[in-house]
Amino acid sequence: MEKEKIILDKLNSYRKQRLSNKSFIIIASVVVGAISGVAASLLKLLTHKIEIFLQQDTNWSYKQYFYLFFPLIGILLSVFYVKRFLRRRKFETGLTQVLYSISRKSSRLDFHNIYSQIVTTALTVGFGGSTGLEAPIATSGSAIGSNVGRALGLGYREVTLLLACGAAAAIAGAFNSPLAGIVFAIEILLPEFSIPLFIPLLMASATAAVVARLFYQEQLFYLSTEGWVLKALFFYIVLAVITGFFSIYFTRLSYQVKRKFDSIKNVYGRALSGGLVLGALIFLFPILYGEGYVSIKQLLLGNYDVLIANSVFSDYTGAGPWAIIIFVLFSLFAKSFATLITLSSGGNGGIFGPSIIMGALGGFIFAFSVNQTGLTTLSVPNFMVAGMAAAISGIMHAPLTGIFLIAEITGGYTLMVPLMIVSSVSYFISKAIQKHSIYTKGLADKGDLLSLEDKDRVVLSMMKLKYLVESNFVVLHLNNTLAERRDDILQSRRNIFPVTDYDNVFLGVVYSHQLFDLLIKQDTDVHIEELMQSTSEVVTINDSMPSVMAKMNNDDVWILPVIDENGKYLGFISKSAVFNKYRALLKRQANLFN
Repeated sequence: MEKEKIILDKLNSYRKQRLSNKSFIIIASVVVGAISGVAASLLKLLTHKIEIFLQQDTNWSYKQYFYLFFPLIGILLSVFYVKRFLRRRKFETGLTQVLYSISRKSSRLDFHNIYSQIVTTALTVGFGGSTGLEAPIATSGSAIGSNVGRALGLGYREVTLLLACGAAAAIAGAFNSPLAGIVFAIEILLPEFSIPLFIPLLMASATAAVVARLFYQEQLFYLSTEGWVLKALFFYIVLAVITGFFSIYFTRLSYQVKRKFDSIKNVYGRALSGGLVLGALIFLFPILYGEGYVSIKQLLLGNYDVLIANSVFSDYTGAGPWAIIIFVLFSLFAKSFATLITLSSGGNGGIFGPSIIMGALGGFIFAFSVNQTGLTTLSVPNFMVAGMAAAISGIMHAPLTGIFLIAEITGGYTLMVPLMIVSSVSYFISKAIQKHSIYTKGLADKGDLLSLEDKDRVVLSMMKLKYLVESNFVVLHLNNTLAERRDDILQSRRNIFPVTDYDNVFLGVVYSHQLFDLLIKQDTDVHIEELMQSTSEVVTINDSMPSVMAKMNNDDVWILPVIDENGKYLGFISKSAVFNKYRALLKRQANLFN
C-alpha cells in the first residue's frame, strides 16, 4: 500500500509540473472511459451467460416450473453476497446514492461499488429479476471515476467531473450510445454544466463505446420505418400525455412498494417474500423475466402472438387482437410491480431498462388499439419507440436522454421530431405534478438534493463543517477563577471564550469585555461560572452547512459553537470562515479548465 502511495505521489508531482489541469483531466477521462467500458461489457457478459445457462444449456423435465424459483434464488444470492462479503460496508442500489455522494459526500463513492454493483446485478437479472443493467453499471462507472479522481489527489469539482465521465461512459458502453451517455451525465448527475466540461465527457463516452464494441457489436433494437406522418402528430401527443401520467403512477408506486418491504426487517425474509411474488408474476407473464428486451424485439418485428404463446395463456393464441391487447396491458402493469418488487426485496438493478420496456409496451397498446378501431392506421413500431422516449423522460425527468438514447439504440433518427414532442410533453406533465424524479424525490424530502434553482445552497452543500471549525480559542472551565486564567485570557486574540466542564462538555460562553472589566478592577476572585452565558443555538459536527447558515441567520449571530454528538466542545464556526470558503469554491469552479 505504501509503494502505491509513493507511485501516485510521484505521478501527481509530475503531472502538476508538466501538464495543465485541462490536459490532465482529459487524459484521466479517457482512462475512466476505458475502464467503465470494460465494466459495462463484463456485466452484460456475466448476466447473459447466466441467462443462457438457465434457459438454453440445461434440460430437464418441467424446467419451466423452476422459473418460479429462479428470481428468488437470484435475489437470495445477491443478499447473501452483500451480507457475507461487504459486511458492514454500506451498499445501496440505484442512482440515488450517486446523487447523494455529489450532494453530501464530496463525490466519494466506496471502491466496492465498482465490482459489487456488477456481481449483485448479474445475479439478480441473470436469474430473472425484472430490472435493468444500466443504472448499476452507471453506478459502477461513477465509482470508477470517483476513485480515480481521489487516487490522483483531485478536488471536489474534478472528482465530480470524473464521476460523471464514468457514468456517461458506462451508459455509452451498455447501450453502445455515446451521445446518450453524455446527455445522461449532464441531465442527471452534474449540478451545473458549462461547455468546457463537454470535452472530458465526450472523450470518456467515446472511449467506452469503442471498448464495448470489442465485446458487443449488435444494436439493441432494430426499427424498420419510413418515417412519421403529419396526421399521426395528434396521436403522439395523446400517447405522451398518457405516458406522463403513467410516470407519476410508477414513481408513487415505487415509494409505496419500498415502504411495504422495508417493514420486513429480516433481509432474508424480505428476499423470500419478494422472490416468491416475483416468480409467480414471471410464471404468468414471461415478458417480465430479466431485462425483457427480447420480447420487445419480437413486438417491433410484428410477432405479436409470440408473447401469449410463451405463457400459460398459450391456449388463447389466435384468439384475436383484443386478447393480445389485454395480455400486454396486464404485462405492462405487472412489469411495474415486478421491477419494484425486485429492487425493494434485495435485488439489484435499475429502472432505466424497465422504463424502456414499459414505454414500449404502452406505445404498442396505444397504437395497436387505435388500429383496431378503424379510425386510422398508426405505425406500431414508431409508437413503441416514442413510448420508450416518453417513459424515460417522465420517470427520470430526463427528456434529452430519452430523445437521444432511443434514437441511438433503435436507429430511429427519422423519428426525431416525434421523439422530441413525446419527451417534452411527458416531462412537462410529470414535472408539473411531481416536482422530483424517481431518483431525486427521496433526497429532496431529506434536504440532500443539489438544485440550480438555489445557487447559494448548491455551493454551501459542497462544504463540510468539519473542515471549517476554528479551534484556536482559550477554553475556560466552570470552576476557574480569573486569577488562575489571567495570562491565558490576556494572550488570547479572540473576544469569546468557550466554557466546559472537566470532561470537555460544552456549557456556555464568556465574552472578553466582561473579563477585561473585572481584570482592570482587579476583581480576580470571580469564578467563570458566575460570568458564563448560555447560547441559544449550537451546531453539531454532522449538521449540513445550509442548516448552519440558517441557524446563524435566524439568531442574527456571526459565530456559533460546534459540539460533537455527545455534547463535547470542538470549536466555533464563523460566517467569515464560511464566506472565505464560499469565495474559494466559486473561484475553483471558474478556473477549473484554466
